[in-house]
Amino acid sequence: MSLIIILLKFNIKKFMSDNLKNSFPYNAKTVEITEEMCDLNGHMNVLYYNQMLGFAFGNFYTIDMGFSDEYFDSGFSSFTLEDNYRYTKECLLGEKILPRYRLHNVNKKLIHIAGVLINESGDVCALYETILGHIDMNTRKTSEMDDDFLNNLLSIMKDNTKHPINMELRLKIKDLT
Repeated sequence: MSLIIILLKFNIKKFMSDNLKNSFPYNAKTVEITEEMCDLNGHMNVLYYNQMLGFAFGNFYTIDMGFSDEYFDSGFSSFTLEDNYRYTKECLLGEKILPRYRLHNVNKKLIHIAGVLINESGDVCALYETILGHIDMNTRKTSEMDDDFLNNLLSIMKDNTKHPINMELRLKIKDLT
């Protein structure tokens, strides 16, 4: 009987792991939690959650989404308008944590990205959301994306949202209609 329970737990973990990979298809580099990343409570300090989640999606942002140096040189960028972090499990010294992301929604001026930190056991340790505004750097205000740029993001979003996420997201932007 205990073997059946172990197999069920393994299959549930594998399902959760596969579901997370499908729901958050972009991943950054795995990070091992070091002593200097931990606070007096013995778990990772919140500053490092921000560093791991808010700054780790480099290639996804620059290459896939198109926010390259060339795009910036053309007069456009993005500004973070709002972030939300939800801590669900401690990240402890020596654990290896993998950040994963998805482009959750986009409209003509706004981008909603969601990310998770996953430990080696496949547990979600944190959920991260950010709303980015597409910025015209000449006016330093939100501006509509050109059609090619927007269509690229819509294509990524369509692919990223094929698989639902089984977590409530708190941030929202208006759908493109």
